[in-house]
Amino acid sequence: MKNKQQVGAVLEKGQAFPLTIKRLGINGEGVGYFKRKVVFVPGALPGEEIVAEATNVQNSFIEGKVKKIRKSSPDRVAPPCPIFNTCGGCQLQHLNYNAQLREKRDIIIQAFEKYTKLNISDLDIRSTIGMENPWNYRNKSQLQVGLQKQKVIAGLYGMNSHELIDITECKVQHEGTNKVSQVVKQILQELQIPIYNERTRKGLIRTIVTRVGIETGELQVVLITTKQDIPKREILIKKIRQRLPEVKSIMQNINGEKTSLIFGERTLHLGGKETIQEVLGDLSFELSARAFFQLNPIQTVKLYDEVKRAASLTGKEKVVDAYCGVGTIGLWLAKEAGEIRGMDVIPDSVEDARKNAASHGFHSAHYEVGKAENVLPKWLKEGWKPDVIVVDPPRVGLDNGLLETIKKVKPKKVVYVSCNPSTLAKDIATLEQLYKVEYLQPVDMFPHTSHIECVALLIKK
Repeated sequence: MKNKQQVGAVLEKGQAFPLTIKRLGINGEGVGYFKRKVVFVPGALPGEEIVAEATNVQNSFIEGKVKKIRKSSPDRVAPPCPIFNTCGGCQLQHLNYNAQLREKRDIIIQAFEKYTKLNISDLDIRSTIGMENPWNYRNKSQLQVGLQKQKVIAGLYGMNSHELIDITECKVQHEGTNKVSQVVKQILQELQIPIYNERTRKGLIRTIVTRVGIETGELQVVLITTKQDIPKREILIKKIRQRLPEVKSIMQNINGEKTSLIFGERTLHLGGKETIQEVLGDLSFELSARAFFQLNPIQTVKLYDEVKRAASLTGKEKVVDAYCGVGTIGLWLAKEAGEIRGMDVIPDSVEDARKNAASHGFHSAHYEVGKAENVLPKWLKEGWKPDVIVVDPPRVGLDNGLLETIKKVKPKKVVYVSCNPSTLAKDIATLEQLYKVEYLQPVDMFPHTSHIECVALLIKK
């Protein structure tokens, strides 16, 4: 009787209620409807009938947790990671991989339903391109360092908490980065090097960043510290080099600010080379400590091939590679382009892009430091107008200034590489008066997470 009264009345926090899950939300949570309110339940899967417990009740939505699964999805699997439920780094390990690919395409559909007036049935939204082996694919790890009962731990903050979860072996990280992070952690423990305490803001070592060149096997370690001086610095470097001969670059980055950003402005060279090398297709790249590079090189090749297919260059086009990073996308297109120009706000990345272009003999590639919305109008004033603009923005999407610039420049094609379906859809809604969406191609760069990349080809009407 009590449950009937609760369900009939206005739902309150802590109350249980029946729910059928209709689809996955953009953060990988199950989405259902109760009394015409949308309900978000992490861990629930499409098609499941559950008993949910309300954890947050608002006017427009409810958040809940799974109390009981009455009818399980046939796609539900046992997650192989022992800390899947506490870490929060992967949201979909409990969903079989083919179903993940299907649901990620649906996440793109949802974004376009919500943020555009386009008719979904008229859109060519292709099947998600997945991986043959969707494990151990990430080439970079950034583990926060802490102390637990005087033991050095390194990991990620748990779901909806500020408790550091020690990660000894991450199932989606490359084995090389897993090994290096563990050994560096042990060396810090042995040498009793002070570990940063976020609460007191005392201590030295904040984060261990490791990156591997998956094709070359070269590894880089970056220690993020609060200040420059590291006690027992030479012994630390010697021990890393002795125990980890595969580590070719040891760097230090200084970040003494109270911030959630990992990297500070100053980077120092401690040992080995300053960069490591990675190979994509027939291109090789020098990667410095702060340079952006795609986290899944195997899928990056597939993603960039889709960009090349969308751009379909003839050898004459002027191409802009906005948010160019170390120049990867532009250089992928360079053989088929007349001229490549790129820009980025991180000077180190632009320097790397210039070096990468020079080392491959692409003399028609030009890179500048700056925001695309400032650099592009300058080029336009100088009489240089692009035929194709390729954009690969961060999760916040395109800057309004760049959107307005694209509308003024009116290139024949815009190839939009997106890591956030919501901002992709919003930006296309802004451009859609001038551009037709030719197709959308989802690419799964991050298996077992809710993230999905998408290549959108926009053709000038």
